Amino acid sequence: MELRHLRYFVTVAEELHFGRAASRLNIAQPPLSQQIRQLENELGFPLLFRNKQRVELTEAGKVFLEECRLTLKHIERAANAAEQAHKGATGRLDIGFVGSTTYNIVPILQNYRLRFPSVNLVIHQMKTSNQLQALHDGSIHLAIVRTPIQNPLLNSKVILREKFIVALPDTHPLASRTSLRTQDLANEEFIIPSRNNGSIYHDAVINLCYKAGYQPKISMETPEILTIVAFVSAGVGVAFVPASFQNQRNIGVIYRELDEADYSMEMSFVWRKEEKSQVLQEFLKLME
Repeated sequence: MELRHLRYFVTVAEELHFGRAASRLNIAQPPLSQQIRQLENELGFPLLFRNKQRVELTEAGKVFLEECRLTLKHIERAANAAEQAHKGATGRLDIGFVGSTTYNIVPILQNYRLRFPSVNLVIHQMKTSNQLQALHDGSIHLAIVRTPIQNPLLNSKVILREKFIVALPDTHPLASRTSLRTQDLANEEFIIPSRNNGSIYHDAVINLCYKAGYQPKISMETPEILTIVAFVSAGVGVAFVPASFQNQRNIGVIYRELDEADYSMEMSFVWRKEEKSQVLQEFLKLME
């Protein structure tokens, strides 16, 4: 039994006229009649009463018609679902991110959800090393991390270079300045990201101070950038944070730009070179 037999039968059953059915199907009437006969022979019972005056459904034909309609609807639904999957418009997309990229990725993900509402988008906050392991394991499709990262099994694309700014308690003596130099903070105590949570961010902060000619005094290390800002507000120390964190309106914290324009961090998408997910490919195309 072929799919076209079902379509032919449904059309004849709806028209109850072989000529009109053949016209709808854009085929000649004799082949249509032959196809219906083949279907009936395969089933072993008649689906239609036919004579020169009329065509009618048998009781078996009435039951078969309803089942054929359901079958064709299921096939159409299956074809549509497969097409959406081929287009990357359905399925699941697991994305990891580090906390320091939070304010950058929110508009990206909002835009993606608007374009692909049927995709199950699952977001995981993870430190960089865990994201890279999750990529290797296949438990996430995409990592959003601070780079550079050197790994021959991974593709990466820089999507943002973001300058550092300084987070200060609003009672700090330097709060009256509109901008600062890194050297101005040589005697300050710093709250910095834990190295085991994100070595790139940690090392970038340390290197920024070294370039300015001093080793930072560290009062606290913490794995979360939101925690860093919270403790700045408590007066525990000052911190270098990505510029996007000006959007974090913590009471008791102010942000000041650095005069040095070359101090920045990269944010990148990272994914496995062998990754076949069409959902991911469409995400990356949209991000272009």
